[in-house]
Amino acid sequence: MTFEVLTKDAKTRARRGRLQTAHGAIETPVFMPVGTQATVKSMTPDQLRQLNVEILLCNSYHLFLRPGHETVARLGGLHRFMAWEGPILTDSGGFQVFSLSSLRDISEEGVRFQSHLDGTTHFLSPELAVEVQVALGSDIMMILDDCLAYPAGHFDADRSMRRSLAWAERCHTRWKGTWGQPPRPQALFGIVQGSIYSDLRKESAERLIAMDFPGYAIGGLAVGEPKPLMYEIIEHVEPYLPEDKPRYLMGVGTPADLVEAVARGVDMFDCVMPTRHARNGWLFTKGGHIVIKHSKYKEDHEPIDSTCACSVCRTYSRAYLRHLFISNEILSSVLNTMHNLYFYLDTIRRIRQFIEFHRFDEILAETRRTGAH
Repeated sequence: MTFEVLTKDAKTRARRGRLQTAHGAIETPVFMPVGTQATVKSMTPDQLRQLNVEILLCNSYHLFLRPGHETVARLGGLHRFMAWEGPILTDSGGFQVFSLSSLRDISEEGVRFQSHLDGTTHFLSPELAVEVQVALGSDIMMILDDCLAYPAGHFDADRSMRRSLAWAERCHTRWKGTWGQPPRPQALFGIVQGSIYSDLRKESAERLIAMDFPGYAIGGLAVGEPKPLMYEIIEHVEPYLPEDKPRYLMGVGTPADLVEAVARGVDMFDCVMPTRHARNGWLFTKGGHIVIKHSKYKEDHEPIDSTCACSVCRTYSRAYLRHLFISNEILSSVLNTMHNLYFYLDTIRRIRQFIEFHRFDEILAETRRTGAH
């Protein structure tokens, strides 16, 4: 994997880059739709290609439990399994272990947990987290980290951060042991932790950089902290991250969050919001969101967003989309997801264009004037 910064904004930390992987190039900033179980819910790979999706996120926790990483490997790897030839990033599963598993026992060695599917007990170590992702064959893998809830005191955040650093070193060692000397076909990203505490975030970033990962993520945000605090943490961490490595903000966020985080130097994003909200009838527009089930749309012949160029807005009315949603038709999830993903991908495309034209401050001002979508 290689990364190059093509253009920098003079007034902010925004930057336009290109990430080259074994399965193709990714233009950054980039938004990654979430395909948790080797599928973006309600979307086919062909539909994702038509939307110009550049990279997908899949989750190794879910694929580890079902159908099993070894099964996927025997079937030719994740790309062949899901018929997606583009780049894939896999999360280590750490967040899901801590959020989905009802019973878990964390130690310095790893985490023992019960499957949310059938209650069976599993043990996930940093080494196994890497081995699972190697078997899946993703282009970018993530370290196993200790995911802390918000709010957390400094003592708990410090302990969690140090455990994440120890696990990061073990992941890094296992990764190097798998592939030997560069070039390595799968990249491994470190994850900066430390909750809301600037001293812990600084130490986490500096120690991860000393391990020399191909890229770095900012984790532990969008877990309930106020938005201004999230932006403050990104601003604090960014100066410690290498200029020549990609920066990934995990699990964030709204369209406005993308613009604000790019202004603070972030290159990569993922979030379930556009797809999950779509299935719940929450649709994004330039003027804010609409909830399509509301009765006021029953005879509304207008598209979701008259300024949107997606195939849904060019074809269907709000009245029809409301009818599909109220009728619980499968097509509702398909069309709503297509629109919301287009909206996010178009937002990130516009961000790239504004950086290229050295006018990023205009889209930033526009976002702050209209507020979060």
